[in-house]
Amino acid sequence: MTLVAGVDSSTQSCKVVIRDLATGAVVRSGRAPHPEGTEVDPSAWWDALLAAIGAGGGFDDVAAVSIAGQQHGMVVLDVAGCVIRPALLWNDARSAPAAVDLIAEVGADEYVRRTGAVPVASFTATKLRWLRDSEPANAAKVAAVALPHDWLTWRLRGYGPVDESPLGPRLVELKTDRSEASGTGYWSPATGEYDLELFERALGHQAILPRVLGPGMAAGTTVALPGSRVPAGIVVGPGAGDNAGAALGLGAGAGDVVVSIGTSGTVFAVAERPAMDPTGAVAGFADASGLFLPLVATLNAARVLGSIAGLLGIDHDGLARLALEAEPGCTGVVLVPYFEGERTPNLPEATASLHGLTIASSTRANLARAAIEGMLCGLAAGLDAVRAVDVTEQRIILIGGAAQNIAVTTIAAQVFDAPVVVPAPGEYVADGAAVQAAWALTGELPVWPVQIVAEPAPDHRPVIRDQYARYAAAESAHASRNG
Repeated sequence: MTLVAGVDSSTQSCKVVIRDLATGAVVRSGRAPHPEGTEVDPSAWWDALLAAIGAGGGFDDVAAVSIAGQQHGMVVLDVAGCVIRPALLWNDARSAPAAVDLIAEVGADEYVRRTGAVPVASFTATKLRWLRDSEPANAAKVAAVALPHDWLTWRLRGYGPVDESPLGPRLVELKTDRSEASGTGYWSPATGEYDLELFERALGHQAILPRVLGPGMAAGTTVALPGSRVPAGIVVGPGAGDNAGAALGLGAGAGDVVVSIGTSGTVFAVAERPAMDPTGAVAGFADASGLFLPLVATLNAARVLGSIAGLLGIDHDGLARLALEAEPGCTGVVLVPYFEGERTPNLPEATASLHGLTIASSTRANLARAAIEGMLCGLAAGLDAVRAVDVTEQRIILIGGAAQNIAVTTIAAQVFDAPVVVPAPGEYVADGAAVQAAWALTGELPVWPVQIVAEPAPDHRPVIRDQYARYAAAESAHASRNG
């Protein structure tokens, strides 16, 4: 049996899955937590990766591995290969003013033309501009810029600071893939090239950037890392952004729109042409297969449910039971769940708001259901935006931890005006990385089966989105005036 491994180095944890190359069956897996916060010392990711590999039984019998990870982010390295400062994660919003500055200098339409997307606070380019303006001494030290999975792939291949790695700080050995490069704000999915003028505009000077590998290419091989249960000679795939990894893991193709409900919410589709949305709602990313991945992201997803469940003093199952006691539309109660600001719409300073309360409608059941409806309505608005760049869906694939909540799947069939399917619970980002590993090992893209466990009957209820849209528009106008 030939085994391949996929890694998902996400915001919250590192997951490793080891699969049979021939069938795709999961043989074993491991996990380790990541620190909380929106800036993290990358060494914590490295420690978690090694711990997750160990928890998964090690890589002694693994032929290939690839690492997918949280997209965007900023890992800055000096000439010695040392991390200069803690990495800023995608959900760190301090670079929102920097995004405004870059758009003012270049123009939204020009950014879309050159990179496929309008910069927002999550993009690497805006974080580099923040570094230039807020920490100029650190910015001056930057010799190379990597993304989270780029840096982990580099370390797994034996590179890094002299005292921590066998092969030393060869910055030119940094490698990435097109899905990750397309989320930086200085790489073009249309041309497949870095836009070095935009990069220098962000950081203030040039630096080494990871080489962008094509689909199925290998980044290299591992070296033996003492005490790590990682032997030498394992083929290392190029890696991928988390959403592109999930698309690979799901086997998503034309007509599939994936809605992922995790720490963040995302709506994305595999498309044959690059998407260009001058409004900035849709980011025209590349995927990991050689195609494109128009994507809308929201900051407020599964944690909305956790917040309201905590407020009501119940767990997620209790929230589901309570929500299903309420009628669609919650008798007019609407939660606009911008608890942590919002990325789509781009309102980093916004806050959540509750509307439509009367004596009669102020019930625990209505509040529970309003949390789920509000979260899903934000994602449904993302679906509308993806449709506006010529994506036509045949079905919606609902994934993420919250997708297993019966109330979420039931209400999704009422919010979305398209068929909804729910795959079996799985680590689809890590699975996609395992697909990449297999591809890099054999030269062929494997096709592994995905089990569908729920297909809620279509039950579209326009009232849910109609009333949400009214209050969300008012909140957007208020936040824009006071931002």
